[in-house]
Amino acid sequence: MIASETIIARRPDRAIFEGVLRGTAVGDALGLPAENLTPGRIRRLWNGEWKMRFFFGRGMISDDTEHTLMVAQSLLSHPDNPEAFQYSLAWKFRWWFAGLPGGVGLATAKACLKLWVGFPPGRSAVNSAGDGPAMRSAILGAFFADHPRRRREFVLVSSRLTHKGWKAETAALAIAEAVALAVATPGRLEVSQLFEALRPLSQEKEWQECLAKMESALKLNDPVQEFARSLGSNNGVSGYALHAIPVALYAWCRHQADFRSALIAALECGGDTDTVGAMVGALCGASCGPDGIPQDWLDAVIEWPRSIEFMRTVARRLAEQKKCPQSLGEVRYFWPALVLRNMMFLVIVVLHGFRRLLPPY
Repeated sequence: MIASETIIARRPDRAIFEGVLRGTAVGDALGLPAENLTPGRIRRLWNGEWKMRFFFGRGMISDDTEHTLMVAQSLLSHPDNPEAFQYSLAWKFRWWFAGLPGGVGLATAKACLKLWVGFPPGRSAVNSAGDGPAMRSAILGAFFADHPRRRREFVLVSSRLTHKGWKAETAALAIAEAVALAVATPGRLEVSQLFEALRPLSQEKEWQECLAKMESALKLNDPVQEFARSLGSNNGVSGYALHAIPVALYAWCRHQADFRSALIAALECGGDTDTVGAMVGALCGASCGPDGIPQDWLDAVIEWPRSIEFMRTVARRLAEQKKCPQSLGEVRYFWPALVLRNMMFLVIVVLHGFRRLLPPY
């Protein structure tokens, strides 16, 4: 805990939270146009050039960043009570789903429907090994970096709102633990520290085997895509928690604070690129802060009403909340605009679908 106290004193909470939120948004937006494409198709389409290209050279966020922001807002409402936090987040999920989001996983959609028909938050989850809970847990790892018990409690109530099962929960805990370690560790992270934090999360054989493969690949300095293939992800990383999360952690650990290299290496694996990108972005953002995020990517993200400036405001409020015993409340924004924004987003997604019917194949 001494290392944690030292690094938090040296690096402001605001910079940590801003790095996580903006890193999530950049990774999400950069990876979105490549979602569900194979590595080969990505190479043929863009020849290794990674830039925002969702809409005329600009990027937009998807559910990965939206969930992270909902978690952050619920933290501002209930920073000390996991049950109240879960209740607040459940209402956010209800209204988010009602706003016709452009992307939603099957398990999350089922959970949102259960919430709307009257299931309480503690019983809305569905059996799933998806990566949905992990994509929103980085901000919890950052906020509770110096409180392991509270970190675990909040991650689990967030996960169990939509997903039920050890795989999804372990994956969400892993991202939160890695972010907490990034916050607490000055300088370059020692690989041994990461595995000391990850091994106790689950004694299940499949989890331990994933960690063993990751540790071996890091010793050999294997490229990220080669590590992904060792997990069976030859044609893209799926949304399966024990594929997506190890790849995200591996890319971050291999490239450390090099945001651009880590993100490109992960995205070139193909598959669930927006979610993997969001998690890598959050991890690197926690390590290097907002100044380490490539400015050309950041400037190309166009969003409203949840803009990059809005994310900066949320980060500042979270930093203030860390020092305040009472809830400071959510950051307000013009939420009615979300329906119009989501309709435009859906149209662009459909246009991308038609583009994928064209060569190069």
